[in-house]
Amino acid sequence: MNRSLAFILTAIALTLTGCKADGGKADSNGAPAPAAAQRPTATDLADRRPTIVCFGDSLTAGYGTDPGESYPDYLQELLTRDGYPYRVSNAGVSGNTTKDGLDRLPRLIARKPALVVLEFGGNDGLRGLPLEQTEANLGSMIEQLQAAGIPVALAGITLPPNYSGEYIKQFNGMYSTLARKNHLPFLPFLLQGVYGTPGGMQDDATHATAQGNRQVAANVEKLITPLLRR
Repeated sequence: MNRSLAFILTAIALTLTGCKADGGKADSNGAPAPAAAQRPTATDLADRRPTIVCFGDSLTAGYGTDPGESYPDYLQELLTRDGYPYRVSNAGVSGNTTKDGLDRLPRLIARKPALVVLEFGGNDGLRGLPLEQTEANLGSMIEQLQAAGIPVALAGITLPPNYSGEYIKQFNGMYSTLARKNHLPFLPFLLQGVYGTPGGMQDDATHATAQGNRQVAANVEKLITPLLRR
């Protein structure tokens, strides 16, 4: 199966199943259940470290990898190793669009995290949703987080090459425009150093392997460390 077809089949599968990396069930409307990381546990409440929330879709959730192998898991390891006293929380839900993220945002804001790493848009693009709406949803998330005094770092993604060059250009430009407009730390491509690297991607050519997620964590750590204190 070629990579272009794999992208399309993956998009269809995620749309129909609403699957999660941790095996979570879909609700009665077929929407994926909210990530457990959105609701503070007793352990969370006892942990006084400021929280970094990785907020996104399957690329954040760690779809297709084992527990402990998502990029937020590896980001926690890196930050702890490097002396940053933060707790990383994974609020990724596989299959989520930017609209889903916008719907989940109030619960996230209520947690008052120290920083949010925002990663959405891939599912919008794969489903051919209007770019104007995707950009508006991302913009609204950013504005609401900033209005609540929560710093935001933006991670972009791109689309497979079987989409038109002009559409991909506009899709990619959406992230840079939002980052520039809102003065955000910005990673243009979350899978930098992963996509096209042997062992970095799963067979669906869409999601990172555990090896790939380690590189994603390194990408994100470099993005956010200027915002952190030791």
